[in-house]
Amino acid sequence: MSLKHESYPSSAAFDAINSSLQADDTERKDAVKKGNAIFAFKLKNKEGQEEGWHIDLKEKGAVGKGEAPEGKKADVTLSLSDEDFGKMVAGKTQAQRLFMSGKMKIKGDVMKATKMEPVLKKAQTKAKL
Repeated sequence: MSLKHESYPSSAAFDAINSSLQADDTERKDAVKKGNAIFAFKLKNKEGQEEGWHIDLKEKGAVGKGEAPEGKKADVTLSLSDEDFGKMVAGKTQAQRLFMSGKMKIKGDVMKATKMEPVLKKAQTKAKL
């Protein structure tokens, strides 16, 4: 099941993140141990529509659509444009820079948000954005 959404070009990164988590059991367990949170992403496309995805690094080490797995709540929610998310995953900008410039809003545990960077870095090698 693909997580990519046609109206959100950078959403292909969620497939890359998921496949990197599923490819290696040891790495997935390590990511869960380091992340220890559910990260929600609210992306806004050029048409002004919003869509949500989540990365569960609390229990399963998996990626899905929606802001959290069924019956769960995200520990941190990152809201940004599809374009900026694409740049962040591609390594062309840093999450901290987006946050400081007001291009990314963070709701919830801000310190948990800092643990997201290594997971996104793993996807950089797989995502063709």
